[in-house]
Amino acid sequence: MNFIIRKEENYSCVKVVQDRLDSFISPELKAELVVLSNTEEQNIILDLSDCSYCDSSGLSAILVGNRLCEDSEGIFIICNLSQSVEKMIKLAMLDSILVIASNLEEAEKILNDKSQL
Repeated sequence: MNFIIRKEENYSCVKVVQDRLDSFISPELKAELVVLSNTEEQNIILDLSDCSYCDSSGLSAILVGNRLCEDSEGIFIICNLSQSVEKMIKLAMLDSILVIASNLEEAEKILNDKSQL
């Protein structure tokens, strides 16, 4: 299994447990995100703490998650980025549209702050 999915009260956390988010596992990630969205999960945190590489198909999967959460008026947060993954996101100029947290605790705080609005 390439992911660990943990459901919390107001969000689901998807942790990538592979060191590469590439064309081999990105389709599976997209499918998991769609399944979560179809179960009416509005808020998703994608934990990339074990991931040290991300290619364009990985970025595509991240964007799918972001779109699905936006469509359901939720929030999609990515956290625990390695330097190389963060660099790839910035190179693709996705840092301006994605919500990025330094760690899981910060991501949870962003969710809590949003729910209090």
